Amino acid sequence: MELSAAHILPDDAATALLVGRAWVPGPLAGPSPVALRDGRVVDLSAIAPTCADLLASHDPAGAVREALADSRARVIGDVASMLANSHADRCDSSQPYFLAPCDIQAIRACGVTFVASMLERVIEEHANGDPAQAEEIRGTLGREIGASLSSVKPGSPDAARVKALLTERGLWSQYLEVGIGPDAEVFNKSQPMSAVGTGAEVGILEASSWNNPEPELVLCANARGQVIGAALGNDVNLRDFEGRSALLLGRAKDNNASCAIGPFIRLLDEHFTIDDLRRTEIAIEVRGPEGFVASGSYSLGQISRDPLDLASQAMGAHHQYPDGLMLFLGTAFAPTQDREAPGRGFTHRVGDIVTVRAARLGALVNRVNHCHRIAPWTFGVTALMRNLSARGLL
Repeated sequence: MELSAAHILPDDAATALLVGRAWVPGPLAGPSPVALRDGRVVDLSAIAPTCADLLASHDPAGAVREALADSRARVIGDVASMLANSHADRCDSSQPYFLAPCDIQAIRACGVTFVASMLERVIEEHANGDPAQAEEIRGTLGREIGASLSSVKPGSPDAARVKALLTERGLWSQYLEVGIGPDAEVFNKSQPMSAVGTGAEVGILEASSWNNPEPELVLCANARGQVIGAALGNDVNLRDFEGRSALLLGRAKDNNASCAIGPFIRLLDEHFTIDDLRRTEIAIEVRGPEGFVASGSYSLGQISRDPLDLASQAMGAHHQYPDGLMLFLGTAFAPTQDREAPGRGFTHRVGDIVTVRAARLGALVNRVNHCHRIAPWTFGVTALMRNLSARGLL
């Protein structure tokens, strides 16, 4: 895994306001919210014990700038060294290293927000999770309904007409309902404190034979539903499980280390606005241990629902998140390149290196392993509260 600062940091890191989390060693070791300043990492736990608390103000960018100037904030290392120490194979716990940049925020995700992923979900459904059938169905269904969906605004009268037409032809699907209907798909991706960061391993179930990465933009919202920043995410997905039944979505999505977020949360400010966020270009590369390479890219401008609309559907007067929310926005990347055998498309192998990158958000780099071979997740909210109390931070 390439974890150099040049590779991981945003192209405009000098002006980016980047917030993260780090494991801070010592007699009372524990996780701390941090921010980057001039190539150094500043521990802000004395000002705010959690990232959720740090980002809770009406002006998170201003609050972080004030915290960086606070005499209680202390430098715990340089960015390059801490990134190098975040490597899953070479992490020295006696030195600080980066974690996922969120902590007690809820972690949710939106699905089928791009036409390409919408079609792939319908294909999974019709193939009953069998990759051997997917290629033939992809050709027929893609021709039949792809053009009908490409310019439809979700929830519009045109969408209702398309639904009626496809229903009449026996082609309607639960995935098309959330793709072009009035209500977005919003589901629980993972639990607070369970996400892994850049350099960590991401997990797939050994029982899965058809799975893939899902490179996405992840919104960071505070308790008031205000979108305050963004990070990159990998919404690791088991296509065979979800294809067998949509009721297996939790099994397909929420497994040990199956949620990666990072490398940092970039806060919205004068250098990175919501319009800049809407123009984000996301690239992905998968490099396999056998020399296989798959890559792709897409623009957030292709999304069928505006990011702020998705955030308002996830939280608001109808649903509150008092510790804030990390919200995956879905992806247009659905790899179909044959890997194991002709006609069987893409699936992960243990050892794959997955890099998700955006110029103004940096790079999220992880290696794939089976869930049961990755260290179990044991440091949850209870452990965090006990740790912060022992450190005198509560």
